[in-house]
Amino acid sequence: MEDKIKTWLFDIKKAIEEIDSFLPEKKNFFEFKKDLKTKRADERNIEIIGEAVNRIAGVDPDIEISNTRKIIATRNRIIHGYDSVSEEIIWSIIINNLPELKIEIDRLLN
Repeated sequence: MEDKIKTWLFDIKKAIEEIDSFLPEKKNFFEFKKDLKTKRADERNIEIIGEAVNRIAGVDPDIEISNTRKIIATRNRIIHGYDSVSEEIIWSIIINNLPELKIEIDRLLN
Protein backbone atom coordinates (compact mmCIF):
# COMPACT_ATOMS: atom_id res chain seq x y z
CA MET A 1 0.00 0.00 0.00
CA GLU A 2 1.34 3.42 -0.94
CA ASP A 3 2.42 5.78 1.83
CA LYS A 4 -0.03 8.48 0.76
CA ILE A 5 -2.91 6.01 1.04
CA LYS A 6 -1.77 5.08 4.54
CA THR A 7 -1.66 8.78 5.40
CA TRP A 8 -5.23 9.25 4.21
CA LEU A 9 -6.36 6.17 6.14
CA PHE A 10 -4.76 7.62 9.28
CA ASP A 11 -6.55 10.92 8.56
CA ILE A 12 -9.86 9.05 8.47
CA LYS A 13 -9.04 7.23 11.70
CA LYS A 14 -8.06 10.47 13.44
CA ALA A 15 -11.23 12.23 12.25
CA ILE A 16 -13.41 9.40 13.60
CA GLU A 17 -11.53 9.45 16.91
CA GLU A 18 -12.01 13.22 17.18
CA ILE A 19 -15.73 12.89 16.51
CA ASP A 20 -15.96 10.24 19.22
CA SER A 21 -14.09 12.47 21.67
CA PHE A 22 -16.40 15.44 20.99
CA LEU A 23 -19.64 13.56 21.59
CA PRO A 24 -21.59 13.84 24.80
CA GLU A 25 -20.65 10.98 27.11
CA LYS A 26 -24.03 9.29 26.79
CA LYS A 27 -24.30 10.00 23.05
CA ASN A 28 -27.44 12.00 23.58
CA PHE A 29 -28.80 13.64 20.42
CA PHE A 30 -30.40 16.50 22.34
CA GLU A 31 -27.09 17.37 24.03
CA PHE A 32 -25.36 17.17 20.65
CA LYS A 33 -28.02 19.42 19.11
CA LYS A 34 -27.36 22.15 21.69
CA ASP A 35 -23.58 22.18 21.14
CA LEU A 36 -22.77 24.28 18.07
CA LYS A 37 -19.01 23.79 18.37
CA THR A 38 -19.34 20.01 18.44
CA LYS A 39 -21.73 20.00 15.49
CA ARG A 40 -19.38 22.13 13.40
CA ALA A 41 -16.31 20.13 14.41
CA ASP A 42 -18.09 16.89 13.53
CA GLU A 43 -19.18 18.27 10.16
CA ARG A 44 -15.59 19.28 9.44
CA ASN A 45 -14.31 15.83 10.35
CA ILE A 46 -16.93 14.21 8.11
CA GLU A 47 -15.68 16.49 5.31
CA ILE A 48 -12.12 15.28 5.98
CA ILE A 49 -13.26 11.67 5.91
CA GLY A 50 -15.03 12.23 2.60
CA GLU A 51 -12.05 13.95 1.04
CA ALA A 52 -9.65 11.24 2.20
CA VAL A 53 -11.93 8.51 0.85
CA ASN A 54 -12.19 10.40 -2.44
CA ARG A 55 -8.41 10.60 -2.72
CA ILE A 56 -7.98 6.92 -1.89
CA ALA A 57 -10.58 5.94 -4.50
CA GLY A 58 -8.81 8.11 -7.06
CA VAL A 59 -5.43 6.49 -6.46
CA ASP A 60 -6.47 2.89 -5.81
CA PRO A 61 -10.13 2.05 -6.46
CA ASP A 62 -9.45 -1.56 -5.42
CA ILE A 63 -9.16 -0.58 -1.76
CA GLU A 64 -12.46 -1.66 -0.28
CA ILE A 65 -14.22 0.89 1.86
CA SER A 66 -17.96 0.39 2.26
CA ASN A 67 -20.19 3.14 0.96
CA THR A 68 -17.37 4.99 -0.78
CA ARG A 69 -19.75 6.87 -3.08
CA LYS A 70 -22.07 7.81 -0.20
CA ILE A 71 -19.18 9.05 1.91
CA ILE A 72 -17.92 11.24 -0.92
CA ALA A 73 -21.45 12.46 -1.69
CA THR A 74 -21.94 13.40 1.97
CA ARG A 75 -18.72 15.42 1.93
CA ASN A 76 -19.91 17.23 -1.19
CA ARG A 77 -23.31 17.88 0.33
CA ILE A 78 -21.81 19.37 3.49
CA ILE A 79 -19.50 21.62 1.49
CA HIS A 80 -21.78 22.64 -1.37
CA GLY A 81 -25.24 22.13 0.09
CA TYR A 82 -24.50 23.06 3.67
CA ASP A 83 -27.97 24.50 4.12
CA SER A 84 -29.56 21.11 3.37
CA VAL A 85 -27.59 19.13 5.96
CA SER A 86 -29.58 18.60 9.11
CA GLU A 87 -28.41 17.78 12.60
CA GLU A 88 -30.29 14.51 12.28
CA ILE A 89 -28.27 13.52 9.20
CA ILE A 90 -24.96 14.25 10.91
CA TRP A 91 -26.06 12.41 14.05
CA SER A 92 -27.21 9.41 12.03
CA ILE A 93 -23.85 9.21 10.25
CA ILE A 94 -21.98 9.43 13.55
CA ILE A 95 -24.06 6.78 15.30
CA ASN A 96 -24.88 4.40 12.44
CA ASN A 97 -22.01 4.62 9.95
CA LEU A 98 -18.80 5.69 11.64
CA PRO A 99 -18.41 2.67 13.95
CA GLU A 100 -18.38 0.34 10.93
CA LEU A 101 -16.06 2.66 9.00
CA LYS A 102 -13.65 2.73 11.94
CA ILE A 103 -13.47 -1.08 11.94
CA GLU A 104 -12.77 -1.11 8.19
CA ILE A 105 -10.05 1.53 8.46
CA ASP A 106 -8.38 -0.30 11.36
CA ARG A 107 -8.45 -3.49 9.30
CA LEU A 108 -6.86 -1.74 6.32
CA LEU A 109 -4.14 -0.22 8.50
CA ASN A 110 -3.31 -3.58 10.07
